[in-house]
Order: sequence, then structure tokens, then C-alpha cells
Amino acid sequence: MDERNYKSNRQDEEKETYQNENRNPAGNDDSSYYYSYGPFQSVNQEDTASRQEGNVEITRPDPVKPVPVHYNNETSDSTGRGSGGSGSGSTGQGSGNNQGNWNYNSRKPRSSVRSLLFSFIAGMLVITLLMYAADRTNLFTPEAALVNNNETAAEATPSNTGGGNNVTASLLPTGKEDVSSVVKQASPAVVKIDTLAKQSSRSGIGQGGANTSDPLYQYFFGGGFGGPSGNQEPEQGQQPQASNQLVPMGIGSGFIFDKEGYILTNQHVVQGADVIQVTLENHSKPYEAKLLGSSFDLDLAVLKIEKNSGDKDFPVAPLGDSNNTQVGEWLVAIGNPEGFEHTVTAGVLSAKERTISIPDQETRKTREYSHLLQTDASINPGNSGGPLLNLNGEVIGMNVAVSADAQGIGFAIPSSVMTEAVKYLKENKDVPKEPVPFIGASLMNLTPEVAKQMGTDVTEGSVVASTVYQSPAYMADLRPYDIITGANGTPYATSQDLIDFIKKQKVGGEITLNVLRDGKKIDVKVKIGNKNDFNTAQTGQQ
Repeated sequence: MDERNYKSNRQDEEKETYQNENRNPAGNDDSSYYYSYGPFQSVNQEDTASRQEGNVEITRPDPVKPVPVHYNNETSDSTGRGSGGSGSGSTGQGSGNNQGNWNYNSRKPRSSVRSLLFSFIAGMLVITLLMYAADRTNLFTPEAALVNNNETAAEATPSNTGGGNNVTASLLPTGKEDVSSVVKQASPAVVKIDTLAKQSSRSGIGQGGANTSDPLYQYFFGGGFGGPSGNQEPEQGQQPQASNQLVPMGIGSGFIFDKEGYILTNQHVVQGADVIQVTLENHSKPYEAKLLGSSFDLDLAVLKIEKNSGDKDFPVAPLGDSNNTQVGEWLVAIGNPEGFEHTVTAGVLSAKERTISIPDQETRKTREYSHLLQTDASINPGNSGGPLLNLNGEVIGMNVAVSADAQGIGFAIPSSVMTEAVKYLKENKDVPKEPVPFIGASLMNLTPEVAKQMGTDVTEGSVVASTVYQSPAYMADLRPYDIITGANGTPYATSQDLIDFIKKQKVGGEITLNVLRDGKKIDVKVKIGNKNDFNTAQTGQQ
């Protein structure tokens, strides 16, 4: 047999056998999607042995798996060789027994990371341009006027010629009237107040002679002063200290409001003090101050210091008008918190006309504060009596209290109250109290349970618990267990509603109370009195 024919027939048989072996049950050729990367093996050992015995020339076998189409296409050179898996050698001749080198293309498919990066950058550029265009054209705020940068800058800059109400938005006020200028102007008039008392007169009150359990003391004086001079039990065999020995009580603040040396501070700062020392800014030697007058109810006191020979007039922090301040206006507080002299804090006016009550454990009385200014400027122990200033350097309040349960809630006595009181305190006269509308009856709410016990079908109103002796309610024959359903024909469901109505009346006026007594409706006319004229501790049971 011709050797070439033998080789051709043999190769055809092997190819047919290979194709039959790689057909799937459906009769389809799997070579189009299945690739094997194991060792190549074209024939078994028996066929190889038979060919060797016949001295048959063995040609290079085809691969076990056909080369993928895309590999064949990529490995074909520019002359068109290797088409259809039968690429030839350098002459370009093709046959089924291609003896050329089978080289798989090792080039990896191009990564998509670069394409994704370019797409992302392009998208961001497009979005940026769209946002800029929308902002410049006021696409989402068509009612806003479109202005250029020059116009915006011109509106934000105050005019040198005056006029206009241009406002520059900022976190803190800046310019001619800022915090630093206020401090420079007013700080020299702010003083530190040290109080001392004789040991005998302060015995039993607390550590260092101060009433440390007093809420006001805790607010403004801290923990007091310890040490040997404090209120400690003497050791066994040790003699008590001399009665005239002075012990420190606490530290407070104040401010000079008159160049002759008149100082305003809180009454609770100097309460019970035998010696009051005042230290000015940049002065190491304190002045000894004299208490001219004080008011427990208003918590105000006026001190006086005398100039030394050769001294100039004292610096002054003038009183302003607190009625002209607006909520949201910037304020500055200066004081001596925890003994740190002339500490400055700033905040805004949070609210006006606040009312609080603070019990004084030393006098067993309660201070009723009204018309207070509320601020978020930091007020700490030692700030009591210090000024609260506006940006003009005017005192519009006196720091007096803080909320112990919150931060940023401080209170100050308004300058409108100080202005009226100072002329009386300078002369050590009693400050006339503001009239408080009052009828002199202790009231409680009428609840369904109380109504059931009283045997009445009325479930809303106020029940009279007691009356103050010789008060308007007492003189009008208002009796305990009377049920007040309204006033002047208007029903009031709770006692607080009725009290609010009475507070709005004028002292000396008259109202008609609608009363239910023993199941009968009656009208009781009551004249509005002034609470300050009566001792509310005395009741009708006397």
C-alpha cells in the first residue's frame, strides 16, 4: 500500500473515531464548548505498537481537543495561513495533517476596569456641569433673583455713606461692635467681690462659714472654702476659735455703674457678710466696700467704695434698656467663675419675661424672680452679680441663676428692674414692690373624685381650701368648700385658669365669682387686692 494513502486513511479513521467518541447523547459535537487542558493523547499503545511492526512512518497526531475557533483565527498570520484549523507552513499550503506549531494565544482579553474608570469620570463631569448650570440659572429656585458675584459682594459689605440695613451673617459678631471691643470697654468696670464673716456669726452654717446647701451658693460659689478656717469640729482639748476671727464665705461678681464708686451686685452674694472686699481689674489690693442697701425679693444690692488719694474716677459700665433688646441678639457675660477673674463668655438672648423660684435655706424664704432674661451665655459659680452686656457695651442684665438640670440656660435680672430699684437702694430705702393681683384664697382643682365626695354633679371648677385673714376673699365671705365655677360669667375649668384670670386684673378692681355652695348657685363680688399687703402665712382658720 502506498505509504501516503495509508497515512491518509489512517488519519481519517482516527478522526472519525475521535468525533464519534466526543458526540453527546443528542448527537451534537461537544468540541464547540468543551476544552481540555490535560495531557494530549491521540492513540492507545496497541495501535502504536502495530504501526511500529509494519515499519510505518508515524506523523504528528492531531490534538486530543480541537483548537478553539477564536484561537485559530488569532494565530493565523497576515498571509491568511491556518484557516479552518488546517494551517500550513511557510509555503501557505494547508492539509489535514498540519505539522506546524500549535500555539495557543496567551494574550488575555482586555480588562474593563479602564473603561469603567473613564465612564465614571465622564459621568461626574456631566453631573458637575449640570449642577453648576442649575445653580447659575436658579433652576430650582425660580423666585430668587439672579445676581452676579459683584452684586453679592456689594450687598454683603456695609456702605460707608450710611443708610441701609445690610446684615453680614456670621457665627459671632465682627466689626466695630464685636465681643472684643465690648470686653475692652466694659471689663475694667467689672469687679470681684470677696465676702467674709465672723466665725461666731456664721457657726453651724457650713464649710468655710458659707451655707453650702443653699442652691444659690452652689450655683455661684461652688463647694466653698475648706481648710483650717472652715467649720470644723475642734479637736479634743482645743479651745474654740476667737469670735472675731473672719472666715471667707465666697466669691461673686459686680460692676461699677457710677464713677463715684457705686457697685451693683446680687443680694445673695453679700448676704450675712461682715466684711466685703472689692477688687478691680489689674489691681492687687482690694477696696473695702460698704453695703448701702439691698432687696431680698429683687436680689439686688448696692455697694460703695471710696477712692484713694490721687485715684482717678472709677471706670463705669452704663445701664442700658433691656426693653429694647431682641431675642436672638448677641450678649456678653463677664464675671469671676470659680475665682477665675474676668472670664468672658458670649451667647444670645434666648427669651424674655421668664419666672423662676429659688428657696433660700438660710432665711427659710423663697425668692420669686420675674421678668428675667434667658441667655445661653455660659454662667458658672462666681458669675453671680456680673453684668450681661449688649454689643454697645451697655448692661442690660445682671447674671443671677442657671438651670442645674441643663446646659445653656442662664438667667439675668433685666436692667429695667435695676434702674427702678437703684435709686432706693443707694439711700438704703425699701424698694416699692410691684403690685401683685390677689384675692387671698387657696384653691384646688375639682376632680370627679372630689366631686363625688362632696356630693355634687359638677366636675369642673376650683374648690376653696382656705382664705387669708382679712384678705379680699375673707372680706367677701368666700368660704372653704365653695366651688368656683367661673368669674364674670366665664367658666374656668381648673384653678390655674382662674388664677391666670385674676393675675390679669388691676389692683383695686372688682370681679364677680360664680360660686356653687351647698348645691345652690350664688355670685360673690370680690375686690382685687395687692398680695404684698398681706401675710399669706395667716389663714382664715385664725
